[in-house]
Amino acid sequence: MIPENLQTVKSKPPYLLGLLCLIPLIGAFVGFGLLLFGIFQYKDKWLIAIGAFGIVFTVAIYGALFYASTSSFVADKGWSQLSQHQLNSLIRDVEFYKLENGEYPDSLTQLEKGNPLVGINDPVQGLNSGSNTYIYERVNGKYLLFSPGIDGKANTKDDLYPQITITDTSKIGWIKYK
Repeated sequence: MIPENLQTVKSKPPYLLGLLCLIPLIGAFVGFGLLLFGIFQYKDKWLIAIGAFGIVFTVAIYGALFYASTSSFVADKGWSQLSQHQLNSLIRDVEFYKLENGEYPDSLTQLEKGNPLVGINDPVQGLNSGSNTYIYERVNGKYLLFSPGIDGKANTKDDLYPQITITDTSKIGWIKYK
């Protein structure tokens, strides 16, 4: 036989579990559980509300993080810095390809055949629709290589070009403008 005071404690909804709803991701799972318990076992509107809040809170937090990582000025600057670093490395890869093969590649995908770790995808363009590779074109035994920048349009002021430190650019085939 169960004492009466124990029966009343057991039938009270677990409102304190709602505090776990403040932890993103975990809160969504706890919220889903509380929502189901509120509907089917306890039939308690406050428990249902706490469960729904847990789910909505997690969706809101991750939605805000996604938006901030793809649409903010700080994120754009970070992606631009990463693109700049990759462009600088890509110049070395293209020049090494010429040393090995005697000519520059027809496209950047040829670089991946020799080294699958070569970064030919522009992180800035991953945020825009359309092509996500750097702009590369062979021109009269030399080549163009750049990123169209944050706006995704070539030949605008936000384009990114490799920053090379050598003073005698006649030793490499990269040309900045067509």
